[in-house]
Amino acid sequence: MEKSEPTTHFGAKQVPLKDKQGMVNEVFDGVASRYDLMNDLMSGGVHRLWKDALVAKLNPPRTGSRPYRVLDMAGGSGDIGERIVNASHGYAEVIVSDINQEMLNEGIAREKNWRFAGRAEFICANAEELPFEDNSFNAYTIAVGIRNVPQIDKALSEAFRVLKRGGRFLCLEFSQPDIPGLSNIYDVFSDNIIPPMGKLVTGDGAPYQYLVESIREFPSPQKFISMIEAAGFTRVTHTPLSGNIAAIHSGYKIRG
Repeated sequence: MEKSEPTTHFGAKQVPLKDKQGMVNEVFDGVASRYDLMNDLMSGGVHRLWKDALVAKLNPPRTGSRPYRVLDMAGGSGDIGERIVNASHGYAEVIVSDINQEMLNEGIAREKNWRFAGRAEFICANAEELPFEDNSFNAYTIAVGIRNVPQIDKALSEAFRVLKRGGRFLCLEFSQPDIPGLSNIYDVFSDNIIPPMGKLVTGDGAPYQYLVESIREFPSPQKFISMIEAAGFTRVTHTPLSGNIAAIHSGYKIRG
């Protein structure tokens, strides 16, 4: 009896696991140049406050006797990397990494105009197989990106591996609204406004239909907490944002 090929979700569809990454890449190839603009339009600019909250929770140091190194994964456009560098007053060294080179190209072009230009390096890499040594970073951040990884458990294990002991994992991701009535309003907006808006702005609504569906397929907060803990992290917390439309998950590498 032949062993069935493993599958995973791509939005609302089930697809072969081996095909998902290429399909995700196609989504972001098509929207890279207007990715941040669409984030502004879809969230009314609130995504900027969520990202500020992520970096405030990280609270990177502004001085020290040793380098403070941060890996910002799925951070192609550099918006999180820039915030981290600014919050540290130029002290932090940030590796901005993304599997999509088009997204990285956007970040590389923008980095020249950062207040603290030259404090970030842009590296194309797969979150499931990071090209970095064990115990390399003081912090690992990922914002609205982990749900696009085909095997989230592998990405979490890699995050744990590359962090130094005492290092911190921080993940900003869409979640499930928990205020009565908000969930229905959010669903109507997601289904009826976001894909047409994406088509108007980028010329193609399909990537945004995928993004809407991928949010719904993402694990519940409690399940995601369990996945983070299974990767080895401790002191794992969940901080809801905007009625839990989004959330920040945090954990520490205490042992290993």
